[in-house]
Amino acid sequence: MDSVTLHADTWHAHLDVLFQRQRQHQYAIARTTARERRAKLRALHAALIRNRKAIQDAMWADFRKSPMETDVTEIAATTGEIRHALRYLSTWMAPRRVGVRLPLIGSSAWIHYEPKGVCLIVAPWNYPFNLSLIPLVSAVAAGNCAIIKPSEHAPHSARVIKAIVGECFSEDEVAVVEGDVEVAQALLGFPFDHIFFTGSPAVGKIVMAAAAKHLSSITLELGGKSPVVVDETADLERAASRIAWMKGMNSGQICIAPDYVLVQESLQEALVERLEHYFRQYYGGTPEARQQSPDYPRLIHDRHFSFVKGLLDDAVHRGATVRFGGRAVAEERYIEPTVLTYVPEDAAIWEAEIFGPLLPIRTYRTLPEAIAYINAHPKPLALYIFSRKHAHWQRVLDDTRSGGVCINECGLQFFNPSLPFGGQNHSGIGRYHGEWGFLEFSHARGVARQHSPWPTTSLFLPPYRSAFVRQAVNWLIRWL
Repeated sequence: MDSVTLHADTWHAHLDVLFQRQRQHQYAIARTTARERRAKLRALHAALIRNRKAIQDAMWADFRKSPMETDVTEIAATTGEIRHALRYLSTWMAPRRVGVRLPLIGSSAWIHYEPKGVCLIVAPWNYPFNLSLIPLVSAVAAGNCAIIKPSEHAPHSARVIKAIVGECFSEDEVAVVEGDVEVAQALLGFPFDHIFFTGSPAVGKIVMAAAAKHLSSITLELGGKSPVVVDETADLERAASRIAWMKGMNSGQICIAPDYVLVQESLQEALVERLEHYFRQYYGGTPEARQQSPDYPRLIHDRHFSFVKGLLDDAVHRGATVRFGGRAVAEERYIEPTVLTYVPEDAAIWEAEIFGPLLPIRTYRTLPEAIAYINAHPKPLALYIFSRKHAHWQRVLDDTRSGGVCINECGLQFFNPSLPFGGQNHSGIGRYHGEWGFLEFSHARGVARQHSPWPTTSLFLPPYRSAFVRQAVNWLIRWL
């Protein structure tokens, strides 16, 4: 069989066989050359292009997402990552020479990058292709075996992922396992060498606890409430157009979406007006047109619709003003882009990651006040700054902490494979994309070689009561 679809009575038997096959095969995969790994990545690239229509159809079935948005955020993001790896893989794999100190003269040292072994990639539902296959690119580039567990909440996408992977790999190297949360829990019971998880902080804690039982290394790509700072010098047209674009993307179901806006109080009304303008421009001039727009996706399932709608209802009930949008249709899992102002501090929307198309706006008077608000909350995955003044965005950069930062734009920090992508603490652990992904799935093995017939280490051999040895050690401490 090319892949595994699990049922309750066969989960553990199938998983154990699959895991053991990859475990036995891992050293053969680890010995592959850069040329062989590039061939695998080219095959994956070709399969993505060949299955472009199937990917578009799956995303429409799961999200009602437009083919163009799927092309940009799922296919192009992944193929771009592959091409970047093809270009630099030989350099990443090459041993890296390091210097030696004077007491070790006569020896040499280098770093040997080796694969971690058998890896588990647990992918989320919001970007099923991007967030399962980009980690796979890193795993394959580093020479690992991998099992991918796509989300059961995007079943059409999961089936296409399985088909694409099956076209490119035998399952003793890369396999896709479909199933629900019980299957994921079963997979977490195996002693993987590395676990890569993308999802919520709550589930991330469960994954981290499971990994700890086997001392497996982990990458956690989580999320959080990513703020946007708009200061009094900002280009409002650019700020509003990019915020509206990123908030409407996938109907806000994206871990780097602007979660809330901090705007200098003198610009609130102007910013709201421009946000309204761009939401209308992107998705339609009337509520009916926005609901019928082929470019605006739906929420993934009824439970998530209820969650996001609950945040909206709670905010309005507590006195928030709906400045734009607010329309919701449960039968379609549709919530239109919604701008909220004067949201009370006790509203749930300020605490929970929204992961939907609601955009609360709060004002600040001085930049330190905005910075203090950001720092009073867990470190976000992304932080956006719109400012024409270098000193302002540098102040925000210096005095806050986040996974990544984007200045006068939205999303660039994710789509550049030369940058590390990942969070801090509540928003994640570890980095990937490009070389950072290669390193995340690799073990940097230190290697030292002694090739001198008269090694300097002979100076420090026992007996330690020797005056010569004492003098040598004193010299070592004092001068080196």
